[in-house]
Amino acid sequence: MADVLTAEAVEQELGGLDGWSGGPTGISRSVELAGFPAAIAVVDRVAETAEQLDHHPDIDIRWRTVTFRCVTHSVGGVTRRDVDLARRIDEIVRSAR
Repeated sequence: MADVLTAEAVEQELGGLDGWSGGPTGISRSVELAGFPAAIAVVDRVAETAEQLDHHPDIDIRWRTVTFRCVTHSVGGVTRRDVDLARRIDEIVRSAR
């Protein structure tokens, strides 16, 4: 089972991510896209990636704003898997703009 990252480790990892914030209990990022279809397209790509990784973010869609939240629920905190998923989400968002 994955280990929960310390507050210091999460803070350090956040420095290498684009627009993410949070702490050991969860990290999140909101992005604004060109419109609702673009937001759904990004969510679709994230869903495919999440299935490949067998690790799924919480996703909230509000018109063209999408919020992603990563936490490993089974251990109650942020793990390396969450940071890796956040990096993949960053790549998807960058390619959508």
